[in-house]
Amino acid sequence: MAGEINEGSVPAYYREVYEAVRCRTDERVQVEVFQRLLQRTDLSKAVLGQIAEHVDSTDGFLSKLSLYKALALIALAQQGKQPSPKLLENCIQELPKPQLGEPKDLNALRMQPAQEDALMMSHTLDKLLLRDAVQVELIPEKKGLFLKHVEYQVTSQRYKISVYRRYSDFDVFHEVLLQRFAYRVVPALPPKRMLKGVLTSVSEREFIEGRRRALGRFINLVARHPFFSEDELVRTFLTFNGSDVQTKLRDAYKKTGDEFMTNRIATQAKEYLPTDIQAQFSTSRELIRNIHNSFHKLRDRAEKMAERSKENATDLLMFGRELSTLGSDASPLPSLASSQSTWGTLRQSLKSLSVEFAVLSDKASQQGRREEDDVVEKLNLFLDLLQSYRDLCERHEKGVLHEHQRALHKYGMMKRQMMSATVQPKEQASVEQLESRIVQQENAIQTMELRNYFSLFCLHQETQLIFTYLPITSHILGAFVNSQVQGHREMGEVWNELHPKLGCLFGGNNGLKPTL
Repeated sequence: MAGEINEGSVPAYYREVYEAVRCRTDERVQVEVFQRLLQRTDLSKAVLGQIAEHVDSTDGFLSKLSLYKALALIALAQQGKQPSPKLLENCIQELPKPQLGEPKDLNALRMQPAQEDALMMSHTLDKLLLRDAVQVELIPEKKGLFLKHVEYQVTSQRYKISVYRRYSDFDVFHEVLLQRFAYRVVPALPPKRMLKGVLTSVSEREFIEGRRRALGRFINLVARHPFFSEDELVRTFLTFNGSDVQTKLRDAYKKTGDEFMTNRIATQAKEYLPTDIQAQFSTSRELIRNIHNSFHKLRDRAEKMAERSKENATDLLMFGRELSTLGSDASPLPSLASSQSTWGTLRQSLKSLSVEFAVLSDKASQQGRREEDDVVEKLNLFLDLLQSYRDLCERHEKGVLHEHQRALHKYGMMKRQMMSATVQPKEQASVEQLESRIVQQENAIQTMELRNYFSLFCLHQETQLIFTYLPITSHILGAFVNSQVQGHREMGEVWNELHPKLGCLFGGNNGLKPTL
């Protein structure tokens, strides 16, 4: 338009209105927000239409200067004048003030969905579980009788590829992932524990199998995380087939840096946080701590039940073997027992029963494995996530908040030194140097404050992730009930087959209750 508005000459009120209604992520104003602003003016529809005609918009947005022009036109219309750009030329040096109320009250006009979308996570557990399913299988390599090292075959369903990784590869991956996503839930790795013996003892086998399971839980939680799963680090770990994956991972991290440097809203995180964020965080943390404790107890009980099933399998097998041993005894009966006793016939029949008890033992063993694989593992997966959330909370408090407090303390000391230098004459060079250090420290504090808000922002999202995972409780209960139903049905079938056999072998009821 003629008489273009100069940004430097607009009234302070214009700037305050702009700051109240502009997008949080860029310098434009959404058309929908502008329309809401027009509705507050109480001007007629015809006049509002005239104003809208003179205001340019692109792709659903107004520029800052377009908004300033609109505010001036609104002010003219409120004064009873024609809202035309031509009339605006006469007051370009002193733009009229529109009557729109307090700028702070205009915040509510801003479009909320974009703000909420940035902070709120819309994922469901089913969607997260569908992101990937990663298998981690053990490939032990031996050199003679001694264990050389343990290697794992890692197969991603998403990428349709298998790669080979050692524990040290997982270790480096975990290290760079924690550096890249310091403000999110990064699950811990199981302990390394160097193996000194050969892979024959039960304890070593159990440890290696436990570590394989834990690595599987770790990589699945990572591969299904809403933010990790799309990151270059995860893709590299799951797909890179080169000789040095550790160097590749470190190089990938160096190229990107941590999430604060790459997240588009990291420096504006404060604007997205609810005013009661600390209260929400405290409440959620306490609730999650209680959930964590309960799931620990559930896991311990499930482990005991799985262990009892295995012990039951051993006891049934040994019970059958003892019956077989008893039946295999060919010692002649003494003359005083031979005439009336049926022991000789009975004894011969006992040998065949060991087969049924071996089958029962196998069924009990399968039951234990189901409880371990389907129930205990799911409980451990959720516990790993809950523990990583607890670790994240501690990192937030001991890391970002602690560093912020230290920086503020250092800044206070510098300011006191500066005041002292002002009172007591010192060399100009040393004063300037101190001023320079104070400016640097102010910049550092500002960055730390931004990081602190971003840390809270991420913590809010990770808290949502924990609640998104809570329905896994139904998965666990379903697996538990199914394992019990299947186990009892299969064992019941064998017991029922054994029941008539006992009647045929020994005759009469012999203590057996008739079947219904």
